[in-house]
Amino acid sequence: MDGGNILGFMAGTLTTLSLVPQVTKAWKSKHTKDVSMGMYVMLCAGLLIWVLYGVSINSLPVIVTNVVSFILSMTVVAMKIKFG
Repeated sequence: MDGGNILGFMAGTLTTLSLVPQVTKAWKSKHTKDVSMGMYVMLCAGLLIWVLYGVSINSLPVIVTNVVSFILSMTVVAMKIKFG
């Protein structure tokens, strides 16, 4: 793995991990009133586009980290729908 891919995985991992506290807090509290649905819908759309871009340039760091981020973000969206 070259240096560019290592940097890509490092950046993507940190970005992805930034979503974990919100998912954990919403899961534990079953409370999402203060979570912005619009923000998470736009984030999910952007992440999906990043995945498509990663596929188009054949970049594993872009694909993997954005797929995981998309899943975490969609989890927040699902909890927002479920918990109100």
